[in-house]
Amino acid sequence: MTIKPVASTGLRDCDSEVFSAIRGEVLRENETLELIASENFVSQAVLEAAGGIMTNKYAEGYPGKRYYGGCEWVDEAENIARDRAKKLFNADYTNVQPHSGSQANMAVFFTFLQPGDTIMGLDLAHGGHLTHGSPVNFSGKLFNVISYQVEKDTGRVNFDKVVEQARQAKPKLIICGGSAYPRFIEFESFRTVADEVGAFLMADIAHPSGLVATGVHPSPWPYCHVVTSTTHKTLRGPRGGLILMGSDWENPWGIVAPKSGRTKNVSELLDSNVMPGIQGGPLMHIIAAKAVAFGEALMPEFQDYSKAIVANAKTMAEAFMKKDYYLISGGTDTHVILIDLTNKELSGKKAENRLEAAGITVNKNMVPYDKRSPMITSGIRIGTPAMTTRGMGVDEMVQIVDLIDSVIQAPDDELVTESVRNEVKEMCDQFPLYSELG
Repeated sequence: MTIKPVASTGLRDCDSEVFSAIRGEVLRENETLELIASENFVSQAVLEAAGGIMTNKYAEGYPGKRYYGGCEWVDEAENIARDRAKKLFNADYTNVQPHSGSQANMAVFFTFLQPGDTIMGLDLAHGGHLTHGSPVNFSGKLFNVISYQVEKDTGRVNFDKVVEQARQAKPKLIICGGSAYPRFIEFESFRTVADEVGAFLMADIAHPSGLVATGVHPSPWPYCHVVTSTTHKTLRGPRGGLILMGSDWENPWGIVAPKSGRTKNVSELLDSNVMPGIQGGPLMHIIAAKAVAFGEALMPEFQDYSKAIVANAKTMAEAFMKKDYYLISGGTDTHVILIDLTNKELSGKKAENRLEAAGITVNKNMVPYDKRSPMITSGIRIGTPAMTTRGMGVDEMVQIVDLIDSVIQAPDDELVTESVRNEVKEMCDQFPLYSELG
């Protein structure tokens, strides 16, 4: 019996259903304003690598130490990614294999903690992340969690309260950073707390990582023992995770290596807790795409891009406040704007749905001391990375705020919704995206 080789025809010809779904997403991204703070648009080069031939290769292990043969070229790609990440973040150690930021966080927890140990992270409703101790997440199920919060009047962390909580709870690991915290992460202040109670300090810079890489956001070094990130937000790479250390060290805290009990460098422990600890074969096509993105982020123009992200966010924040919107913390230092819609008598869920109908994509988000459920919320989160990638500047940001306000002021008026959608389409046409995809 003769076996036919893998089809050489393209997706359009061999699977019209999936092709149609992908084409629909291309059109959606082109014709709408993407304001979700955790999303961005990658370059054509990153797209090519992410959809490339390295998806075929199994490569369990690390460069030069694989469990499979035929890894010459994937080794090269991973080494390029690691070297570029180290240079980008001024780091001595990096692991580029985590499939996501959540898995990067899991690997760190399994390195520094034992199940039942106490961790301290920002409350999810106050801007933290699921993996910082939410009871529905592995972090909340496996570890004892103490959550710190932001102040109701300032939207910022009160370190007098944080240190008092830490003295009482004696956490083994403190997490700084979050997914809806508009201000710079206070690395130095958190390290002071960690040192007082003898805790490890981990920074989750998934959101501002691109800003950190370019110096627009303060650096976690030398304050943090370990740093995790995603690669797809302000860093503008493929969806994936990343672990970093400013410097490697011999294990001074008595962390014991699994099975052997041998004391190892922390880098060895982190590597082993990524693979085989939480995952098997790495996604080599995504690692290649990470390498491309890190290379792009090392270019001088990426710093200009990072500065523009923040300038656009600050412009939007000021424009919203002029229209009597309440912004958590009174503004932003980064790419994130968190809006409490309570005074607009509109839930976050309804705002998200009505804005999407008008061609503007945001996400509902809990705000500190929210009285609504996580599925309804009282707020929305807005971010500027994707629109900045399209080339939009401060003038467009003011126009976008006007459009958002029009919808929120008349959420049930279909004529307003249609008018805004037409204006959105006109604006998007001026800043085409992925024109090479047809």
